[in-house]
Amino acid sequence: MASMSALVLLAGQTAAFAPELSAVVSRAAPRSSLSMQAKSKAIPFLDQPPALDGTMAGDIGFDPLLLSNIIPIKWAREAELKHARVCMLATLGWVAVDLGFTMPEAPKVSSLAAHDVTVDKGPMFFLLLVISTIEIVGGIPKVFQLLNDEDAAAPGDYKFDPIGFGGSMDLQEKELANGRLAMMAFSGIVTQASLTGNGFPYLYGN
Repeated sequence: MASMSALVLLAGQTAAFAPELSAVVSRAAPRSSLSMQAKSKAIPFLDQPPALDGTMAGDIGFDPLLLSNIIPIKWAREAELKHARVCMLATLGWVAVDLGFTMPEAPKVSSLAAHDVTVDKGPMFFLLLVISTIEIVGGIPKVFQLLNDEDAAAPGDYKFDPIGFGGSMDLQEKELANGRLAMMAFSGIVTQASLTGNGFPYLYGN
């Protein structure tokens, strides 16, 4: 009889702890599933951003602020390519002017001073008009197309390929790699030119 009472008591104590044990298991399950989530290739200690699945050229999972959860990925890629292409041209143009390669009618000033000079003399207004027209006619419609048409051409694709390079994944990767480098390079060149007041290679003591 005593052993029967002990068994009943033990069963009651076990049943009392059962909900608590199940709660512990249920709390542990999400942690294990999170630990199995794919990691970012660029930052291995962070989880891979959900919108960056590796299908786009240049996608290495670098988005520590998770901006891709807020901003449409196609719009972001269009903006990235536009700035990359502008900076590749700007880097070449800025250095070329400081090395003396200018148009005959252009003022003989540094790239850093060229902005203020062209504003004072008037050519900057014409340049602004041309760039604004290109953006209004081509850039803005492209963004609306990307955001509203699932069959729209890929970001950055304006069907402009006079040499016939094509749009292979390898060439897209190279364009993005060089464009990202150019964006950083142009920022550094302008900063150094402003700080030193010197031409290429924009060092102190030239």
